[in-house]
Formats: sequence, C-alpha cells, structure tokens
Amino acid sequence: MRTVPRSRATLVVVAVLAVIIVGGVAGIVAGVTGGGHPASPVAAPSSASQPASSPSSPAASGTGAPGGQTVGSLCSSQRRAVVSGVYMVQNNEWGSSAPECVAVASGGGFSVSKSSIANASSGAPGGYPSIYRGCHWGICTPRSGLPVQVSKLLSPGTVTTTWDTVQPQTGSYDVAYDIWFNKTPTTTGQPDGAELMIWLNHNGPIEPYGSQAATATIAGRSYEVWFGQQGWNTISYSMESGTTSVKDLDIGQFAADAIRRGWIQKSWYLIDVEAGFEIWQGGTGLATNGFAVNVPGDASAPLAAGETAARSAPSSAPVAAGSSSCSVTYSVASTWPNGFQAQAVLTNTSTRPLSGWTLSWSFAGNQRVTDLWDGDYTQSGKRVSVTNASYNAAIAPSASVTIGFNSSGSGTGPPPAFRLNGGNCALS
Repeated sequence: MRTVPRSRATLVVVAVLAVIIVGGVAGIVAGVTGGGHPASPVAAPSSASQPASSPSSPAASGTGAPGGQTVGSLCSSQRRAVVSGVYMVQNNEWGSSAPECVAVASGGGFSVSKSSIANASSGAPGGYPSIYRGCHWGICTPRSGLPVQVSKLLSPGTVTTTWDTVQPQTGSYDVAYDIWFNKTPTTTGQPDGAELMIWLNHNGPIEPYGSQAATATIAGRSYEVWFGQQGWNTISYSMESGTTSVKDLDIGQFAADAIRRGWIQKSWYLIDVEAGFEIWQGGTGLATNGFAVNVPGDASAPLAAGETAARSAPSSAPVAAGSSSCSVTYSVASTWPNGFQAQAVLTNTSTRPLSGWTLSWSFAGNQRVTDLWDGDYTQSGKRVSVTNASYNAAIAPSASVTIGFNSSGSGTGPPPAFRLNGGNCALS
C-alpha cells in the first residue's frame, strides 16, 4: 500500500524541443506529453528509416556502464543503437531540465551515470532512460520482428522479454516496462491504442498513472492493476512484491488480461517494447545489466548487456545477465514477543571476486526490519533489499559477509529465497 497517492486530475502538457543532428543535417523535433507519460519526438523519421546513433555527449561524472567499458554517454534526449542495431538506448529526459546522463556499455547495457532530477513525487517524472526494440515514435530498430497483431500475442511465448537491473536504495523512481500498442501497424507519432506498463519495482512514494482498478495474478505473480485515460489507454501492472529481474516474461499474458477488461483490442498491434526507469528524484546508479526481447522468427533474442554479463550469459539463450554464484545461511539468534533478531551469512561461491552487492529477499509473513547492521536496507511490502556498506563491498571467492537485523512481526522461519544482484542464491 503506497502512502502518498499521485493526483493527476489536471493534465499537464509539456512541450519538448530538441535539435537532432543526423548525417550533418539539423532538424527540429518536437514532443508533447501528458502527466506521467514520457514525451517522445513526433515528426520523427518514418518506420522504414534506419536508426542512427545520436552523437555522444562529453563523458558524464558518476557511475559508468554496468560491468564493463563505457562507449558513450547520452544526455538530455539523445539515443544510441546497440547490439548491431537490434536495440536502442535512449536517455529521454522529457520532464526536467536538470543535468542527467546515462553511460552505455560496449555490450549494450546502460546505467544512469548522474542525475539531478528533483521532481515532486506527486507529479510527473523527469525522464525515462531506457532501452527498446521496435518503433518509438517512428524511430525504429531494424528487423525488429514488430509489429505483431495482438491476436497473435495470445499464443503462448510469441513475444517474451528478459530484463536484469540494478536498483539503488536512494531516490524516487520506478523500474518499468513501457509497451506500446497502435491501432494500425505503424505510426510516426503518438501511438493511439494503449500504453501497457509493467512495474517490477519502485522506490519512494510514487504510484502508476490513473487509479487502481483491480488485482491480478499473472504467471504466478500478484499485481496491482491501474488504469487511466490520457488520449490513449494507460494500463499498469505493478508487482505487489518487487523484483530486480525477470526472465522470459510473456507479454501476451498481460495483453490477454487487458483484453478481458476492454482496454486493448485484438485488432491492434504491438509496435514497441521498452524497459527503463521513470525518475522523479535522483536515480544515479540505476542500471540495466541485461535486456532481451524475443520476437517471432528469433531462435534466441540477442542480449544487450554489460561486459561482465555478456561474458557470463550463454549465447544460445536469452538469460538474465548479472547473476552471481552465492549461498546464504540464515539463522535466528533470539526472539521476543512480536519480534526477533536474525542474520544472513552471504558467501561468494564463484571463482571471481565480487565488487558491490545487493542481497534481496521477501518475507513469508508480516515481518518488518526495524534495524540492520553491516549494510543499508529498504523494505517495500514483504521485500527487503540490502546493499553493501562502504567497508564490505568486496567479497573474495569463498569469503563471506554477515548481515544482522532486528525485525518485528510474527514468525521466524527463513525467507524462501535470496537473490544477489538479480541472481538466485543457494540456501545452506
């Protein structure tokens, strides 16, 4: 349950004007957005055009691209084709003029290298740094396999996606897919069908656009279902228990649920799959370690990843990158009425040193962490995320760190699973 609802009774219109240099020719691109929707250029090149990488800005200070060499920095509303043009990384800062940039890795992953965005949590976000496959306001990735008519999405596994992220504990942001449907196969401007968002997680007192209409269980996960109308249907599925990664998420299952509610029509077309971070405040350190979209005709989806992730992911399957070999030993040190003290011993079972880590788990009951040491934590619902302290960020092979905490609530049984930097840990 979020405590600060976002009121959007009044539509806020933001005009964005940018000069884009392509092939030495300057063109004017304008964008218009309503509250909560990332603005994108209209009058962009036609869907037949090949995407061109925007010129990189001077290197931004702050964090680099996840896992490896930074090959470009994108600021304001610049974009860059990655993975031989299969995907496009875009900064898309549409609702703020504060300095904000992303660093792009040679493997196609990206991170928010700096951000001074400071929008009110009750209003619209300042930007949506993201990666996509398909056509974004007429700017298309070649051979994307899209559009796909919605009626075909209802066959299981027609379009699936994998995404692995890094989520800092500070700032106000969501971690969300932005999936676009149009009433015809192509458009050079605003899609006129529906915007379907899938919130993997969020930080801070923010909520999806519109109002909560229902709850739903899709592929074993529970979601809040939100709906709003701003010239197009805006549908949001927000995970009740957040996560840092998903693998082989079937977009057709969400489309099928929206069809049953009358928000998407079978005759419409899926034209674009985007994944990124809507940022209200801060956001430095947000990162995509791995991203893939499987479309009809793909034997396996190409993976956009940081250098480390690209090396570790098998080339034959679109697995989520960034996983680490690890084990966790969980134990309860003491208990008292409606509370207990516990610890989790995290061991690096891989052959490589670990530099920087986030350990996450979801309690099975009503437990809430009240104090934690040897790390920094946040808790959203049942889900707890712990990021290393400055003195225990590095874990050598076979070495361990211990995280201790006090918790309120009944029940002292161990959480059913632990995840390290998006990858599963063995329980020992």
